[in-house]
Amino acid sequence: MKTSAALDRISPSPTLAITTKVLELKRAGVDVIGLGAGEPDFDTPDFVKDAAIKAILDGKTKYTNVDGTPELKAAIQAKFKRDNALDYTPAQISVNVGGKHTLFNALVATLGPGDEVIIPAPYWVSYPDVVQFAGATPVIVAAGPEHGYKITPAMLDAAITPQTKWLILNSPSNPTGAAYTVAELKALGEVLLRHPHVWVFADDMYEHIVYDDFEFATIAQVVPELYDRTLTVNGCSKAYAMTGWRIGFAGGAEWLIKAMSKLQSQSTSNPCSIAQAAAVAALNGDQSFLAQRNEAFRSRRDLVVAMLNDTPGITCPKPEGAFYVYPEVSGLIGKSTPTGRKIETDSDFVGYLLDEAKVAAVQGVAFGLSPAMRISYATSEELLREACTRIQTASAALT
Repeated sequence: MKTSAALDRISPSPTLAITTKVLELKRAGVDVIGLGAGEPDFDTPDFVKDAAIKAILDGKTKYTNVDGTPELKAAIQAKFKRDNALDYTPAQISVNVGGKHTLFNALVATLGPGDEVIIPAPYWVSYPDVVQFAGATPVIVAAGPEHGYKITPAMLDAAITPQTKWLILNSPSNPTGAAYTVAELKALGEVLLRHPHVWVFADDMYEHIVYDDFEFATIAQVVPELYDRTLTVNGCSKAYAMTGWRIGFAGGAEWLIKAMSKLQSQSTSNPCSIAQAAAVAALNGDQSFLAQRNEAFRSRRDLVVAMLNDTPGITCPKPEGAFYVYPEVSGLIGKSTPTGRKIETDSDFVGYLLDEAKVAAVQGVAFGLSPAMRISYATSEELLREACTRIQTASAALT
């Protein structure tokens, strides 16, 4: 017995590996500050937890429809209409076990050998692996800090071939926090309209976490002509601090949603019934807490950006959304640690930070663009200030 060829095409998630390492160090009593996890430190709102408790007490603990309860689909319909001016019928909505499951279902249901998927880099670590698992080829389009970590229409046009099946568009982005403006989405849409065989996987998971009066929009909203070939993807994990509840969802073409449901029927079956009830409350309930939490995230962002830009060798752009920064560390490559070890890659640098400063970040190579690192600022200002001070000290010690 040996592992399958499909499994051999993917690697373990590097972000989850960092999180696991931090937990191990903490259990061993090490004073480590973990800035690697993409998880809000806020608790799930009480009214959402109350809805889950009520669902348990009411006996809503049985199987549900494979791709979501009618109540949750109705809440998702209302959310898409309210937030994105998009109309989807229940048959056009899929509820999945988190956003990663939505990605897996959509790509595995539509891709095969010879197909290509355009993935702007830096990218969320799971995108290329799921494409490869499906037997297709990821086409990486690098967009560095000189482009604001966003691809241009010319970059997109140059990457499209007759084999292109999908463009994955994540805004605001994990790992950079970069977000596409309405004008930028329209410009990309003009390119896509010239290539009607290309579909769009619009990953809007960080939709509600934006700053400085940035106007969020999703591409099917901005370019209605792309509605029929866009899968608009979202979930409850980030905005509602429900990472462990595992609810992702999408709106798209009915045939695609049906195909995703077919795959799901033979894998996970329905998402957790209790989590679905909680998601109904999250989407239908009072949304005012989002602005309060965003203000906390914005303050943390500003602190981290300022302190990292005060660190010699590190340049940190200010993101428009999400809760990550993606500082560029080329000024530290080639230097040596106090023990004489040379920093040759961003992996070397984040390893040095973990060993010497007890700060955990994720190396840029994991996201397809080096030399850089991803830092999550979804933790307290006190810990962020201490972590950035440690990073400054560790960086200054390099010669």
